[in-house]
Amino acid sequence: MPRFFVAAPLYPDDVVALPDDVVRHVLVLRLQPGDSIALFNGEGGEYDAELVEVERRSARVRLRQFRDVEVEPPYRLTLAQGIAGGDKMDWLIEKAVELGASGFVPLATARSVVRLSGERAQRRQQHWQGVVRASCEQCGRNRLPDVQPVQDIDSWLDALPREPEAGELRLLLSPRASISFTALPDAPPEGRVTLLIGPEGGLSGDEEAAAVERGFTAVGLGPRVLRTETAGIAVLAALAARWGGW
Repeated sequence: MPRFFVAAPLYPDDVVALPDDVVRHVLVLRLQPGDSIALFNGEGGEYDAELVEVERRSARVRLRQFRDVEVEPPYRLTLAQGIAGGDKMDWLIEKAVELGASGFVPLATARSVVRLSGERAQRRQQHWQGVVRASCEQCGRNRLPDVQPVQDIDSWLDALPREPEAGELRLLLSPRASISFTALPDAPPEGRVTLLIGPEGGLSGDEEAAAVERGFTAVGLGPRVLRTETAGIAVLAALAARWGGW
């Protein structure tokens, strides 16, 4: 059943006009009145719905049964990612949503290939939020991860409390780490998990040192150096398997 995100309150038996972007998807899929779809608004759960009207520029649905479906992992993980170039960032965010990431912080670092600021940075943030929405529609998630504005890594680290809160876990993925990923706890922490990963060239030594000063633990995945778009996905998949996120 096709699933669509609608940023509006939803109630059983309501007739709802679909937003323009969803109407375009309905037309591309050649859906017709009487066809069933699912709608969610990011607050948890989803509604079965039936198309009652499909026009060239509009469509309406009648909401049916609410289903209290939850597919979130038993932990909340924010991926703080050094901005990758090309389409890598889109791909990384899409897959990270599928693997359960609950938030994203795009970071400008010393070795970042892509430089974003001002209006361009705002447009990219909005674009990445759209990638999140589309990925949630595809993978069955009903709560949308948030994409924060592009930030400089030094300012982001300075804004963090120097010591993690009780139950919080801060991880820095580094090829220079002496601690293996396998040394992490077998059960998910009670607080938020933050995973920091550098861009294509990795984080600088000064950036890694600053992260450690803010309570990050440097961990490694093994003897091979992974690409930035591979590293985060590998960690998220490993944590899901380890902590029950599947």
